[in-house]
Amino acid sequence: MTEKNLNTARVSIDSDNNAIIADRRDKLRVLREQGIAYPNDFYPKNSAADLHTRFSNFDKNALEEHALNVSIAGRMMLKRVMGKASFATIQDGTGQIQFFITPSNVGINVYDTFKKWDLGDIIATSGILFRTNKGELSVRCTGLRLLSKDIRPLPDKFHGLSDQEMRYRQRYVDLIVTPEVRQTFRIRTRSIASIRQFMTNAGFMEVETPMLHTIPGGATARPFITHHNALNMQMFLRIAPELYLKRLIIGGFDRVFELGRNFRNEGVSPRHNPEFTMMEFYAAYTDYRWLMDFTEQLIQQAALDAQGTMEISYQGRMLHLNQPFHRLTITGAIQKYAPEYNDTQLSNSDWLRAELLKLGVDTYDTSLRSANVGALLLALFEQIVETKLWEPTYIVDYPVEVSPLARASDEVPSITERFELFIAGREIANGFSELNDPDDQAMRFRKQVEQKDSGDEKAMYYDSDYIRALEYGMPPTGGCGIGIDRLIMLLTDSRSIRDVILFPHLRHED
Repeated sequence: MTEKNLNTARVSIDSDNNAIIADRRDKLRVLREQGIAYPNDFYPKNSAADLHTRFSNFDKNALEEHALNVSIAGRMMLKRVMGKASFATIQDGTGQIQFFITPSNVGINVYDTFKKWDLGDIIATSGILFRTNKGELSVRCTGLRLLSKDIRPLPDKFHGLSDQEMRYRQRYVDLIVTPEVRQTFRIRTRSIASIRQFMTNAGFMEVETPMLHTIPGGATARPFITHHNALNMQMFLRIAPELYLKRLIIGGFDRVFELGRNFRNEGVSPRHNPEFTMMEFYAAYTDYRWLMDFTEQLIQQAALDAQGTMEISYQGRMLHLNQPFHRLTITGAIQKYAPEYNDTQLSNSDWLRAELLKLGVDTYDTSLRSANVGALLLALFEQIVETKLWEPTYIVDYPVEVSPLARASDEVPSITERFELFIAGREIANGFSELNDPDDQAMRFRKQVEQKDSGDEKAMYYDSDYIRALEYGMPPTGGCGIGIDRLIMLLTDSRSIRDVILFPHLRHED
């Protein structure tokens, strides 16, 4: 359909909707004249899912013998008026169930009023549970009420809400008409509950640290800036809770985690949302090897609790989370997926810079113009390898210059004891043995400040209080951050991060 025809169709739909809305507002006006239009005195004792579960084995005769009284409410999704008997399918927060409505059971006045109700209205009934001749579990209504009038028409039941942007923008409508979306967010809830339980069972304490920071730290990212009026000071929405959580390790809590929102003032894409959910956890007397084993077990358990299996299908391709996760160095990964590169080339900064330029990477931008071999090698990895890492793979041995908070290797001081976990071509987790030498950390911060002064907006600030905290002594510690939204994408077979965030950020509607 051309843009002109699409716009014409939208105008037609809007015109039709305006007529429907006007008709429904007339019905609402009559309700207001008759009394309370939006009553709030009905308390359902049953839910659709509970009734289907509890009475799934009851046949028609068994239900008639028990004459079970129920009360239930929900949104009317289907309606069939058939003279002296009518049917309505309602949807509550758990599922759907059918109402059977006759004038002899609810009264002729209520029955005639029901016939004027619209799809989308929220209605309530009390009645007797039974099975129709076709075997469908239903409620024979003995009382029927309208609780909330739906003024705007729901999308066509056969086509649903087809405009993807509108689905994100009007998630409330998307949830009403798309069962798969409701299921996605139920899986999200189960996954997060599983993660919290796993952490608790492992002896971690859940904590809450500030969302408003005076110094944005814990990651290299551009922050959102705000202003505190009473204190007359600039503040930042947190980009990561890391430095506060490590202060708690210093304070004597040996195992802590926080599962919550972070904010980064950067681009929007199928993998990025400015506001996102992450879990960070820190354990004293551990290192990055322990973290990799622990993170692997956590993700496997989350998949098992959310989906009942550790072998899941993602975008038409299988993922085997029950297999040991692979481990590769950055150089090893490059040579595995691009064997034409040799050790000599991958250790030469001039060659790396030229190769990146061929691949379309501007190595003279603010973050790479002064980069040495390590940072250039990482940039090459991101260009040619990252999207190819389908099965769970830990990439290890990140260079010091791109890991300002990670402990350097005792054997090779130019690399750190750090990993990133990739699944289905995207980063899921980032962890490392924590740098607990205050002098080394102060030097790393100063280098970050130099990068910021040279124009790198993502570089870190110097956090003098964190250095002071380290000077009290932090035990050897391992820490990891897991992108919860990206993990949920895998567990729900979702293509975009917007599909697993209830209200993702979009451009202004106008």
